Amino acid sequence: MFLGNKRAIFLSFLAVLSFVVSAVGQQRNDSTPMQRLDVLRQKLETSRRSLGAAISVIKDDNKTDKNKKDDKDKPETPLGRLTSLEKEASGLQSDVNSLRGKIDRSEKYEISDIDQMESAVGEFLARADRALVETASARANPVSDVGKPREQKKKKCKIIFLFCTGNDEYDDLIGTVTPGRDKELFIIATREVRKNNYDVGRLLFQTIITTYPDSPYLPMAKLAVADSFYLEGSTSALIQAAAAYSEWLTFFPTHPLADRVLLKIAESEMRQIGLPDRDSTRAKRAEQRLKALLQQYPNSILINDVNARLRQVQDNLGLHNLFIANYYYKQSVDLQKGGLKGAQSRYREILEKYPNFTFMDEALFKLAVTYQIEEETDQAIRYYQEIVRNYPNSDYVEKAKEQLQLMGAAIPEVNPERKDVMPAEDKSFFQNFREQLFGIYPMTIDKNGVLMTRDFDKTKFELIDQIIENQGDLTAAQIPQSLTTVIQSRSPQEK
Repeated sequence: MFLGNKRAIFLSFLAVLSFVVSAVGQQRNDSTPMQRLDVLRQKLETSRRSLGAAISVIKDDNKTDKNKKDDKDKPETPLGRLTSLEKEASGLQSDVNSLRGKIDRSEKYEISDIDQMESAVGEFLARADRALVETASARANPVSDVGKPREQKKKKCKIIFLFCTGNDEYDDLIGTVTPGRDKELFIIATREVRKNNYDVGRLLFQTIITTYPDSPYLPMAKLAVADSFYLEGSTSALIQAAAAYSEWLTFFPTHPLADRVLLKIAESEMRQIGLPDRDSTRAKRAEQRLKALLQQYPNSILINDVNARLRQVQDNLGLHNLFIANYYYKQSVDLQKGGLKGAQSRYREILEKYPNFTFMDEALFKLAVTYQIEEETDQAIRYYQEIVRNYPNSDYVEKAKEQLQLMGAAIPEVNPERKDVMPAEDKSFFQNFREQLFGIYPMTIDKNGVLMTRDFDKTKFELIDQIIENQGDLTAAQIPQSLTTVIQSRSPQEK
């Protein structure tokens, strides 16, 4: 019996997981319609391939039993159940592609159609995963072939309209349930991801999750799926990476890798942050994740890295507000068209929310000017003095001193701790041009996953290698005391 007594626990896991997927889908409504549909298309393709592999194995077993040759037409049989789900997956894929076609052709469509499609796909995936778990016994091979040479099936090609179709070389590996197969799946999946075959690697990791619910590799297989999306790095992949990492944290919040996983969620958002004059949704979400990490894991060894990323994200958000505030400032101060209160509220928000903002001196000076115009001299003096005290090297310091003298206010001493604080460096023309052309905002982001590196190096021993060596998990002592996925370098004999 390959499911053991953990079947009920795992089915509960799938039920909760479907709820999490639904919640994450609702949070991703800021993604473009095409991005949302691309995510659904990829999920359905993975599920369809898993179902197809399982069907192939059961069909092969049924060839020798005449009583089972019509099982695919009987919905109560494992083959019939899986065949029905495969057809449903194909139907949903057609619906998704139809919506994508409407968007490509700029035809009219309703956002509610995509919302409903996300709900339908989420519900279907939960049923499909449950069916794969419950039909595992029908695909079971009691004789383990682990450790023996396995004949890999190449694609059986049928030329149809110049395209090659047929079974994947991993159909038997995915479809058959064999004792000890979970480790083999994990090793091969790791190899495929390292070769940038992300879809294949995810499919193999997913097979562990849906077929071996009592496997010691299951938690790390789920984390490796999230890593594969993060390493792939496309917009739709990063959306799924954030969701997959979030799902993993829901079930393993106290795992020694939990702080790294939460950082990857933040970095998945950071990699989608645009220039400050564009939508700030991703930046706000990354800020929330980074703050949550600081709050939930105050003793994490990643604190310095997290603080550095938080400053960069908040600089992006601060600049977003500064651009809006400066627009109102120009309208009210330079063009005298009103908008003074709008400028003040944005400048104050910068002061309150982003105390380490790189361009704080500019925000302080222009906020002081708005109060001076309104003849609220006490407030104006307060902000001019703040510039002189804490930003002594600012381009605005002489202007601030001049205004303080005109108002008869004291010029404060420089804060000794701030005497070496320099203003932000001006970007070169080419740097500005590159950022505007590609929509890139410079940030420090580790593009390696939690378990695997982006560019695999055979001389490195990574966390996922340690998991394989440990038969499925890690101890806290084996996790590097720094932000890295690499544990050690291999000796030439170990390569």
